[in-house]
Amino acid sequence: MSSPKRIAVVTTIYRYLSHAQHFVDRFLVGYPYEGQWIRPNAKVVSLYVDQHPDNDQSVDRAREFGFGVYGTIAEALRCGGDELAVDAVLIIGEHGEYPSNDKGQKLYPRYEFFKACVDVFEADGRAVPVYNDKHLSYSFEKGQEMLGDAERLGFPVLAGSSLPVTWRLPDLELPWGCEVEDALMIGHGGSDAMDYHVLEAMQCMVERRKGGETGIKAVQMVTGDAVWEDDRWSRRLMEAALSRGDSPLGLTEEDGRTQDLLGSGELQRLAENPSLYVIEYEDGLRATMLLLNGAMKDYCFAAQLKGESEPVSTQFFLTPIPNVDYSACLVHKIDEMFQTGVAPFPAKRTLIVSGMLESCLDSKVQAGVRLETPHLNVVYQAPKASHHGRL
Repeated sequence: MSSPKRIAVVTTIYRYLSHAQHFVDRFLVGYPYEGQWIRPNAKVVSLYVDQHPDNDQSVDRAREFGFGVYGTIAEALRCGGDELAVDAVLIIGEHGEYPSNDKGQKLYPRYEFFKACVDVFEADGRAVPVYNDKHLSYSFEKGQEMLGDAERLGFPVLAGSSLPVTWRLPDLELPWGCEVEDALMIGHGGSDAMDYHVLEAMQCMVERRKGGETGIKAVQMVTGDAVWEDDRWSRRLMEAALSRGDSPLGLTEEDGRTQDLLGSGELQRLAENPSLYVIEYEDGLRATMLLLNGAMKDYCFAAQLKGESEPVSTQFFLTPIPNVDYSACLVHKIDEMFQTGVAPFPAKRTLIVSGMLESCLDSKVQAGVRLETPHLNVVYQAPKASHHGRL
């Protein structure tokens, strides 16, 4: 076996149940994956943490596993020396106390962290693979710049969240090159923090359509009672998506009874201020995503494929805390890139999802108007393999 890859971690915060704790701990001790205990051929050698709350774990983890905690990103990448001294960088800009803008986006310093790494790469004449957790940035323009830096300097980037690589119930993989006539995704959570997950899960499915990803023509975000009056989301696909859920709320939570949420009207009653995200793609596909807080706690997808009489549907399965083993599915793909130097799926997926979310939030603050998005001309081809976890 080759020498372990030396990893620098750059993060906002390292505490219990933070993304840093989920990911870094797995590089430190290993993780379960498809019936095996995986010990990555990698070693965390340095850490930069932007904030240290009372429940900070960084000092204890550094002491236990023998890596250094540094005061700047440059020092962490150089391990306190004069030149780049790591083989890969793990950027986790999630959690912590940061301001929000008028769109409700928390201004995590992912772009600033990434650019600090790029500064080291440029100064030292060598670049290494980088994983960037979740959005590239709250700003599509900044995300474009980040991927431009990676292309210019020739280093691979992996980005995004765990949903595209977690397990699916049932184990649905859309045929590569299929014709998608309609698609719908449902989920729950707060705007910006959780809707990114739901949109990315939808994108990892529809990007497999014939012709690949063509970019986004327009978006619109509708909220409140207007969601139920909008005829652009399919009731048949909603039924298919809801049928895959394991956590309907309301009467099911109270006494365990089975509910037809859509047919009984309970969906409309339970959902607290629902949100509808309408995504119009350049090739004519229109996909819809609905946040249904108060009605459901799962993330489910449904699509109508050309030539099929019935929709296909699945749940993106998320295991409970504290283990949240779906994070292991993502760590496995991050380590794959660190070991091979090749990202298993394109960071352009993260870029286009970051952009569609930002534009949907622009629509929201402009009273739900439809916004044309010529800047979201992100074109790419999805890999033939879905890379999701297998049961």
